[in-house]
Amino acid sequence: NGSSASVTMFVSPQPVEATDDAFWDQFWADTATSVQDVFALVPAAEIRAVREESPSNLATLCYKAVEKLVQGAESGCHTEKERQIILNCCRLLTRILPYIFEDPDWRGFFWSTVPGAGRGGGDEDDENARPLAESLLLAVADLLFCPDFTVQSHRRSTVDTAEDIHSIDSCEYIWEAGVGFAHSPQPNYIHDLNRTELLKLLLTCFSEAMYLPPSSDSSNANPWVQFFCSTENRHALPLFTSLLNVVCAYDPVGYGIPYNHLLFSDYREPLVEEAAQVLIVTLDYDSSTSSSPTVDGTTTGTAMDDVDPPGPDNLFVNYLSRIHREEDFQFILKGVARLLSNPLVQTYLPNSAKKIQFHQELLVLFWKLCDFNKKFLFFVLKSSDVLDILVPILYFLNDARADQSRVGLMHIGVFILLLLSGERNFGVRLNKPYSVRVPMDIPVFTGTHADLLIIVFHKIITSGHQRLQPLFDCLLTIVVNVSPYLKSLSMVAANKLLHLLEAFSTTWFLFSAVQNHHLVFFLLEVFNNIIQYQFDGNSNLVYAVIRKRNVFHQLANLPTDSQSIQKGLQRKKKTPEPISRTNSQDGVSMEGSRPAAPAEPGTLKTSLVATPGIDKLTEKSQVSEDGTMRSLEPESSQPAPEGNPPSAVSDGEPWSGEASQPRRDRRRLSSASSTGQWTPTPDWVMSWKSKLPLQTIMRLLQVLVPQVEKICIDKGLTDESEILKFLQHGTLVGLLPVPHPILIRKYQANSGTAMWFRTYMWGVIYLRNVDPPIWYDTDVKLFEIQRV
Repeated sequence: NGSSASVTMFVSPQPVEATDDAFWDQFWADTATSVQDVFALVPAAEIRAVREESPSNLATLCYKAVEKLVQGAESGCHTEKERQIILNCCRLLTRILPYIFEDPDWRGFFWSTVPGAGRGGGDEDDENARPLAESLLLAVADLLFCPDFTVQSHRRSTVDTAEDIHSIDSCEYIWEAGVGFAHSPQPNYIHDLNRTELLKLLLTCFSEAMYLPPSSDSSNANPWVQFFCSTENRHALPLFTSLLNVVCAYDPVGYGIPYNHLLFSDYREPLVEEAAQVLIVTLDYDSSTSSSPTVDGTTTGTAMDDVDPPGPDNLFVNYLSRIHREEDFQFILKGVARLLSNPLVQTYLPNSAKKIQFHQELLVLFWKLCDFNKKFLFFVLKSSDVLDILVPILYFLNDARADQSRVGLMHIGVFILLLLSGERNFGVRLNKPYSVRVPMDIPVFTGTHADLLIIVFHKIITSGHQRLQPLFDCLLTIVVNVSPYLKSLSMVAANKLLHLLEAFSTTWFLFSAVQNHHLVFFLLEVFNNIIQYQFDGNSNLVYAVIRKRNVFHQLANLPTDSQSIQKGLQRKKKTPEPISRTNSQDGVSMEGSRPAAPAEPGTLKTSLVATPGIDKLTEKSQVSEDGTMRSLEPESSQPAPEGNPPSAVSDGEPWSGEASQPRRDRRRLSSASSTGQWTPTPDWVMSWKSKLPLQTIMRLLQVLVPQVEKICIDKGLTDESEILKFLQHGTLVGLLPVPHPILIRKYQANSGTAMWFRTYMWGVIYLRNVDPPIWYDTDVKLFEIQRV
């Protein structure tokens, strides 16, 4: 094979002249190669050797390969031979680029102009010669709309009237019907394969971000993405639309015939994955540093709103934020929901459809849609379609809770639910009965989507792994946000909430870390919201509160003297009992479900940066009588914790003190701050105990407990149903304190989450691209690769 021989010659220290075409052509003239072949023929060690020993040869190779792509884009690559050369140059650049990025000395190489590389070959062009990176990106963009190579030709006649690639209006060649484009082109698997190779190269260009360490300054935009998504790229709009439509139109089940994926190979799926990855990378944009382009309700004839403000320079973000037609929103939402539900459908119709693997990319895409386009967010919440997004997210959260390699998935699922829970409509939608029976490892219950959410959250908190502790605040904030709208909780869900309160209000837990009492505040807020605003339908919860009344009395009488504090902490040492499943009446799990499994030992995972604490992640809004919200100035309803440790621990850090303790003491819910730094004092306990919002519940108990006891004595009852019947018809009108205003903690964009999304997204892309392993074993800096 010619190529392999040429690679070794290419390591020779002698520089080879750029004009020696016979030598350079060996690299791309070979016909029968695939990207996998190129990876096998060009080993990492050789690329690094050339980089160190014959840098001019590496530079010439890159320059010549880009030149071939530029020529192909100019000519429209009409012959099979030209197309083969284009694909081989693509594969070669995909192979080499990561080794250019990993070496800081080479990083500027693609952004420099190559001497004598003016289009005319003479020196007079040097002034306006483009940097290599720009030539490469523009050539790839042109090639993605090249008739008979990546798109269907519209000309019926012979080659002599071949379409001039520069006169093409690429908006007529959008790859798939959907947003802003009604015509669905005939599927062509060769075009799909060629697009996939070009997108793989594009993704590799963008991956320079992986070789820079995470920084708090998220303004350092990716120069590759910045240029590609700018007005310099005349195909920006049709390409954005093509990527979005290809993803949202994909149906892995294939025209509704089960099992047909076994009969033919699906060429669309690799394209859809690649498109989803390119899309989320181009949308990596910190919306907290800029005014987010939210648009008022005007409609124009186009798919994108033409209303000011012009929005960000990144055209992909700009277009995404300006989609506004209902049918476009419907198409996007249906597509994302269909794909997210695919792994669930798989569980009860095994093998009936292809099981997609790119749900994490889809969740990032859904997040970006909601974050950058508020109209889309309101559309999602306008109907119960939002539940088609909620159920898969709860399924993934429940399934991944024991798996340390899927911490990132847990976070993004919770972030999306936090974002949705900031809107009143989300809480209202949760009242819809839950009838779909996706097999999940949770107790069987009859109830609403709100019950499902609470039961899954309880499972995560009580039987997830310890790295999830920083998410507890987020999980309970979501429950607080929806609680004023929950019309009727099932008995199972009501018991789960009280079980959490019981666990979080033990003295050892309250005294063992500086922020633990916040969890009790959140739960009390949930109970207060339901009692004040939804008392009538919630007899199950009221009954559960009455049964567990001692928990509330213990909280009200929480000891604050030093001796009791010490004793509370001692008790933990004697019985390091984690929150257990005991007395949470777990009952039988759903039929057909498998328990959530931990990661297989040796599974690769990528580290994540810490997420901001809940106070940074959200801002408080007060709901007025008419349902509108107004933002509240940050006020201290909860005591500011002294010397608060960061509320999240990055994945690379063990919980402080974790490693040195014996295994059995190192149970979940151990203090997140090591005891050396902080000890509870009577003043500290007093400072928050006095603010515990117990008045409403104490009043409820004062009124109802004597009445319930009287019924039991009079009728000799031990039967729940009679008591529930009594509570259903009871009322507390005029007996409770004046209702407090409803507080919602809305997600707010901040640079901390922007950086988290960048590391998470690139970590997913790194781990998912294994065939060929584009970045494997290169020196990435954005995250660490770890084994479970």
